[in-house]
Amino acid sequence: QVQLAESGGGLVQAGGSLRLSCAASGRTFVLYNMGWFRQAPGKEREFVGAITGSNDNLLYRESVKGRFTISRDDAKNTVYLQMDSLNTEDTAVYYCAFKANRFLSATNPANYNYWGQGTQVTVSS
Repeated sequence: QVQLAESGGGLVQAGGSLRLSCAASGRTFVLYNMGWFRQAPGKEREFVGAITGSNDNLLYRESVKGRFTISRDDAKNTVYLQMDSLNTEDTAVYYCAFKANRFLSATNPANYNYWGQGTQVTVSS
């Protein structure tokens, strides 16, 4: 069993930054297949980015490239999502998730087995 807990969301003005954290517990090597997703009201959950493998392969959706950065701290069993240059379209509930099968696509939320509770990010204009 894997438990994931996000934190760090909040209200920020456009152009600002936030750093989300996802603390994992319950299983080793969880951080090797972690994804970040978001869901805005009335929209489907969408892929934001992922960090996979022991060599930290990083993958991002096009709209966040250059603005968002995923990293991890193995000692703290935590994955981070640093979000810079935020805009109103980034407003959503953000989720971290763990994918047990590393061979499955990282961008499909259906491939993830465990999810955090989500943290709200609101960007004001």
